[in-house]
Amino acid sequence: MSQNLLGEGFPFAEGILEGKTALVCGASKGIGRAVALMLARAGAKVIACARSVNDLDSLVSEMHGEGHRSLELDLEDTEAVSHAVANMETIHILINNSGGPPGGALLENTLDEFIGPFKRHLHAAHTLTRELVPLMEREGNGRIVNIISTSVREPIDNIGLSNTLRGAMASWSKSLSRELPPCITINNILPGFTDTGRLDSLADSISQKTGKSMDEVRDNWLGGVPIQRLVDPLETATAVTWLCLPSSGAVRGVSLAVDGGRMRSI
Repeated sequence: MSQNLLGEGFPFAEGILEGKTALVCGASKGIGRAVALMLARAGAKVIACARSVNDLDSLVSEMHGEGHRSLELDLEDTEAVSHAVANMETIHILINNSGGPPGGALLENTLDEFIGPFKRHLHAAHTLTRELVPLMEREGNGRIVNIISTSVREPIDNIGLSNTLRGAMASWSKSLSRELPPCITINNILPGFTDTGRLDSLADSISQKTGKSMDEVRDNWLGGVPIQRLVDPLETATAVTWLCLPSSGAVRGVSLAVDGGRMRSI
């Protein structure tokens, strides 16, 4: 599936984002990596951001086209985040994405354990948005997409801190959708159970907490997914790319689930 989406079965007109520059956070792995590859395939110049420079360099070498580059950045370092983008000349697309916190019951979390996840998600997203909105407005076009979770609508057991964080991100985004200039949109993607290392980590965490095997945890997840499989990260990246198109300017302040039909809410 991955090869088809980036190759012969590429779902968008090649070059449809030509002339656009995208900053993709958390691009070294999982959904962030898939988004960087998909946006590059669509013609955008991609600045791939993450803490692991080796993984980023490998990613850039695989991207379609030229002009892409890596940006080593720790999203928990708010000052570094602000400094990294302060002198950027043009950004049309911002993808806010970062690794989620460990699983576990919410009552087991101390206040200190909230700090890091909120810094690398909400604080980093707000800092980047404040810095980059003037550039987008000057260009007359901007797209901000936040990678969150279906737990925004239906909290998931045993990841209480993540549920709390995702809800805060969704409310932040919806509030901004009422404030941003008309030429800039902000939307959320809500991934379901996606075939990434993050999901393996969550399965292991839940297994240790509940005593169930990792296979039992996964089977329990997929039992409620109508497509009866994990979502391919490039399928999620396709939805992200659609929200970034010039023709998607009327889509604003929405939370779009890419979850194989798992959620029962309308």
